[in-house]
Amino acid sequence: MNIGPYVLANNLFAAPMAGVTDRPFRRLCKSLGAGYAVSEMVTSRRDLWDTLKTSRRANHDGEVAPIAVQIAGTDALMMAEAAAFNIDRGAQIIDINMGCPAKKVCNKWAGSALMQDEPLALAIAEAVVAVCAPRGVPVTLKMRTGWAESHKNAVALALGFESAGVQMLSVHGRTREQGYKGHAEYDTIAAVKAAVRIPVVANGDITTPEKARDVLAYTRADAVMIGRAAQGRPWIFREIAHFLETGTHLAPPLVAEVKRLLLDHLVDHYELYGTFTGVRTARKHIGWYVKSLPGGEDFRGRMNLIEDCEAQLQGVADFFDVLGARMDRMPVGADAQAIQDKTIEGELA
Repeated sequence: MNIGPYVLANNLFAAPMAGVTDRPFRRLCKSLGAGYAVSEMVTSRRDLWDTLKTSRRANHDGEVAPIAVQIAGTDALMMAEAAAFNIDRGAQIIDINMGCPAKKVCNKWAGSALMQDEPLALAIAEAVVAVCAPRGVPVTLKMRTGWAESHKNAVALALGFESAGVQMLSVHGRTREQGYKGHAEYDTIAAVKAAVRIPVVANGDITTPEKARDVLAYTRADAVMIGRAAQGRPWIFREIAHFLETGTHLAPPLVAEVKRLLLDHLVDHYELYGTFTGVRTARKHIGWYVKSLPGGEDFRGRMNLIEDCEAQLQGVADFFDVLGARMDRMPVGADAQAIQDKTIEGELA
């Protein structure tokens, strides 16, 4: 699969998630089988470009190409300027955010709120493409099925975006109204794929290798995009890749490997955020890793009280050493729940 001049390793993508898909997380997902990963959204507001938050999001040191940066905003000229700003800082692909359902984004008429104003949405796409095309930078766009159940306009917008020069569309199978509630639907994604000639990526509720296979078959999408299912389980990409290629399941990772992955992730995380912010923002990642593991909730509570990087690293190492003494591989599915139940009963205490 290609996006402009870039040949992707596969059709398994890591979704852009604010506060999650920073550079360390993207690097981790790519190392574990993601063929493509998109950054957290970067604001189009020029007055915020010099902030520490934006500078971190625009930091791509050591990141594997192609470097894709998502931009968000409500003004066509500002979005075009934001695209140029990020290209100057290493972006090789610009992704337009019309999919975020967060209130703080939509209340400013950015993200998926733009789907309510089709002329503005198309004007933004045209302006961004006009800046990117002369520099050889492809433009992609992520959207939802529509604003509400009664207003699903993804197909109409997809045709307009294609005409504007957008080279790939990602569609989350929910409306803005749904947020992340209920279940994703794939009929609209299939309709978008049938309507356009450019690649279409299916997103929403893809949590297992079987679900990835089924969504690809049902929608005929060119790729799948995985978000929340990769939190604390970044190896899901290689699991899906193996299943799609062989029809068999890859063995769960060794506990020792997960320990190494998490410790390396934390070190990379501290390097980007510094020790004060890094130890605090790392807590959510640790929590996702241990959520279904024996003693995980108690451990997470203890981690939330630690304010020193070395102590956090040592705590994680000790936790997985104890886990490794009990089992060789990470538990999955029903096994994980059974182990958690035994822990609660005191059988593994």
